[in-house]
Amino acid sequence: MLLLKNGYMVDPASGTEGYRDILIDSDAGKIVRIASKGTPVAEMAGDALGQDACTDYVKEIDLNGQNVAPGLVDVHVHFRDPGFTYKEDIYTGAAAAAKGGFTSVVLMANTKPTVDNPETLAYVLNRGKETGIHVYSCANVTKGLQGKELTDMEMLGGQGAAGFTDDGIPLMDETLLREALRRAAKCGKPISLHEENPALIKNNGVNAGKAAAHFGIGGSPREAEIFMVERDLQIAAEEEADLSIQHISTKEAVELVRQAKKKSSHIFAEAAPHHFTLTEEAVIQYGTLAKMNPPLREEEDRLAVIEGLRDGTIDMIATDHAPHSAEEKAKSLTEAPSGIIGLETALSLGIRELVNKGYLSMMKLVEKMSFAPAKLYHLDAGYLAEGGPADLVVFDPKKEWVVKDFASKAANSPFVGETMPGVVGYTICGGKIVYCREMD
Repeated sequence: MLLLKNGYMVDPASGTEGYRDILIDSDAGKIVRIASKGTPVAEMAGDALGQDACTDYVKEIDLNGQNVAPGLVDVHVHFRDPGFTYKEDIYTGAAAAAKGGFTSVVLMANTKPTVDNPETLAYVLNRGKETGIHVYSCANVTKGLQGKELTDMEMLGGQGAAGFTDDGIPLMDETLLREALRRAAKCGKPISLHEENPALIKNNGVNAGKAAAHFGIGGSPREAEIFMVERDLQIAAEEEADLSIQHISTKEAVELVRQAKKKSSHIFAEAAPHHFTLTEEAVIQYGTLAKMNPPLREEEDRLAVIEGLRDGTIDMIATDHAPHSAEEKAKSLTEAPSGIIGLETALSLGIRELVNKGYLSMMKLVEKMSFAPAKLYHLDAGYLAEGGPADLVVFDPKKEWVVKDFASKAANSPFVGETMPGVVGYTICGGKIVYCREMD
C-alpha cells in the first residue's frame, strides 16, 4: 500500500481543494481512503481494510504540500506506432506522458497501417497495456484516411476504440460526415475533427499573415478553419451527435463554438498549449520548430483561445503531441512536417500562461486537463475518490525546471531551454509509481 501524506488535493470532479492524506491499494489500483491531513496511518488502513489491517506494508511519501490531482488525460496524441516508430513509439510516448503527469492518453489513428481495422486497433491497445499508463486509441472515420468510405465503426467501437477521427485530414464529404456522426452516436463515441479546408491553403503550418509574408509563402489562411468549423457545427447539431473541434486556433472559430454550444449539448472543443501560448511571431523566430497544423495565429486569436478556456467555450486542453525526427524538422519550412511535441511541457504551460496570469484557477486548469476530456471520452479517469482509480499526478506549481532531456524520442519543441514553473514529482497510475522525478 502507498500513503501520500501532506498533499494539497485538487479534485475538479468533487470540487475538493485542501490538504489531504491519500491511501492507495497498489495491488488493486484503487484509492481506499482520503482523509484529513495527519490522520494516523493505522486509522486510515483500519477504516479502509478492517481493524486487523497491517500497516507494516504501507509505504509513506511525504508530499510536503505539493499539489496532488487526478492523473492528467490527453485525448489528442500521436505515438506514430505502427509505421513511424523512428519518430516515436507507444513505449516512448507513454514515458513522455508519464513524465508530464499524464496517466491516460487517446492516440490518433493516422498511423501506417491506419487504425481502420481490428488488427491494428488490437496491436495499439495491446502495446499500450505494457506501458504502465492507460493507452486508448481512436479509430479512423474513413478507410485509409481517404474520406471516401466509412470504416465499420460499430465493430471498431465494440473492440475498444475510444472515439473516431481522421485527424490530419478534414472530412470534406458532408453526406459522409452526417452518416459518420449518426453511427458514432449509436456507439456512444465522439467524433473529433481536424478543421482545415485544404482548398484554401497554399502552404500548411504557417499562418497566412505576417509569418507567411516573412518567408515569402502563401501560408494557411484563417478562413480554412472558419469554413470547416461553421459547417461541421451545424451538421453535428442537426444530427445530435458528440463532436469535438480539435486544436482550435482562430477567434472566429472560438465564437462559432460559443454560439453553437448555446443551442446544442453535443458540441465540444479542445485547445493545444501552443495555441494559447504562442503567435505566428514564433514561426519567424523558431522556423520549423513552430510549424504546426493549424498554424499559430495572431495575438487576438491567442487571447480568444484563452477567453474560450476561461468562459467554458473550450472544454479541454489537449497537446496534439506530434513527434518528428531532427532530420525532418531540419528541412526547409515548406518541406518540413508540421507539429511539435507537448506532453512534457503542457502542465507547465498551463500553469504559466493560464493560472499564473489569472485566467484560470488551478482547479479549472486541472479540470480541463483531466476530468473534462475523460468525461467526453467516457474514461474512468479524471477524479479522485475512495474506490476510484489510483491515477494521480503530484506536482509543485511554483518550483521551476528547464526544458531539456525529453523522455520522448523527439525534441521538436520551440520551448527547449526555457525555464518553466510546475515540476511533476510523481505520476501514479493504477496505484503504481510510473514516474518519479528523483529517479529521472
